[in-house]
This record gives sequence, C-alpha cells and structure tokens, in this order.
Amino acid sequence: MTSREPVITVQNLVKRFGSFVANDNLNFEVYAGEIFGFLGANGAGKTTALRILSGLSAPTSGKVMVAGVDAGRNPERIKRNIGYMCQRFSLYEDLTVTENITLYGGIYGMKRNEIRGKTAALLERLQFGAYGNTLISALPLGLRQKLAFAVAVLHQPKIVFLDEPTGGVDPITRRQFWEMIYETAAGGITVFVTTHYMDEAEYCDRVSIMSEGKIVALDTPAALKKQYGVSSVEEVFVKIARPGQQLIP
Repeated sequence: MTSREPVITVQNLVKRFGSFVANDNLNFEVYAGEIFGFLGANGAGKTTALRILSGLSAPTSGKVMVAGVDAGRNPERIKRNIGYMCQRFSLYEDLTVTENITLYGGIYGMKRNEIRGKTAALLERLQFGAYGNTLISALPLGLRQKLAFAVAVLHQPKIVFLDEPTGGVDPITRRQFWEMIYETAAGGITVFVTTHYMDEAEYCDRVSIMSEGKIVALDTPAALKKQYGVSSVEEVFVKIARPGQQLIP
C-alpha cells in the first residue's frame, strides 16, 4: 500500500560527463509501496539517473537519498537495501535455477537456512518445481524474466529497480509479470520501473517523463491525461518528448 513516506528523495540532481549534462537539475520523491514509472526516449537521461539511484554511479551535484542512504556518500550501503533487475543481464545462464537463487541469496547476505526456505517457497509460488535443476539458458525468456524479478526481491528490499524488465516477452507473460509487481508493491516494497511500453505506464501509481536530461512531467497517469487532453499516456509522451509528431492511427 502506498504511503506518503518517501523512500527516494532527489534534490537538484545534476550529472555531467565533461560538458554534456545527462541529468539536469532533477527533483522528485518516490513513496513507500509505490509503483513509480520512469519514462523517456533513448538518451533522455533515465538510465544515468537509475544508475545513481542504485549506487552504481555518483552524482556530480545535488542530494540523492535512497532508503535513508546518501547516494553521494555511501553508494555501497544503498546496494544492501535494494533489488535490481535489468533486461540484459540478471541471471547466470550457466547455473541452474536453484543455483542462481542460492547465489543471489548469499550476495544479499541471507543465511543458509533462510536461503533454503526461501528457495523452496519461491519455486512453489512460481510453479517452478520442475525447473529447479534446469540451466537458465534452457528456460524460455518469459520464465527467466519472472525468476529474475523474484530473485531481485528475495531479500525483501525496501526498493526494487526494474530496468525495462518486460522487453521482448509476449503480452501474456507481460501481464503475469505485472501481477507480480502489484503483489510486490502491496507487500510494501517500492517498485521503480523504466519501460518503453507506454501501456505499462498506465499501470503505475505515478509516472515521470524525462526529455533531454530534464523531468518535464510527473503525476498520476489519470492526471497527466487530463492535463494534456488525451486518452493515453502514450499520447502524453508524444506531446512532451516528440512535439510535432502525430500518432499513426
């Protein structure tokens, strides 16, 4: 359930690479238990911001607090309080399903008995009982993505970052994946998700849209559609990020 307690606070965040400004004075909060959508075209700056929020990169200036930790001073501490899943790499393909769960449980600092119990419960919940000894490389993409998400929240982090998690999977699997996201958020874990599927933005509690390094819109999907006089978040995105471009009917 969403509360008004911020688990992410970003104030005047700037990230420069030489003379190039990737993040230009970003300001926003994300609340406990919220599903927060982070949208933007390629090159808008969202991946750079995501790396800072997850402790993988340092801000040039500004203040970034994630799960009570200052990202500029203690990025390693952030990693203990978050889960992270990206489309390109989340699981080791040359390890089995069970071996991946055990490995990540250890990385997250869980005890052996806890890992064993969580593994059994996870395999049952995902109906993965028959796949425990299967190599990740032998699993269909949709099953890999669901497992990767489940592993990312295995240690019950305060926040899970999902970087385009449903890229390349079929619509049915995407819907099942979002059911897992709803369940996770209902349990109090904040879900911070980037996606290029505009229909998925409709599932978020709030949506931020970036363009040229700046946040140019941030509100609920319903409020954004009303503000811009359109019927979908995709149309909002086109108006903001691609002015002058019309949607093809």
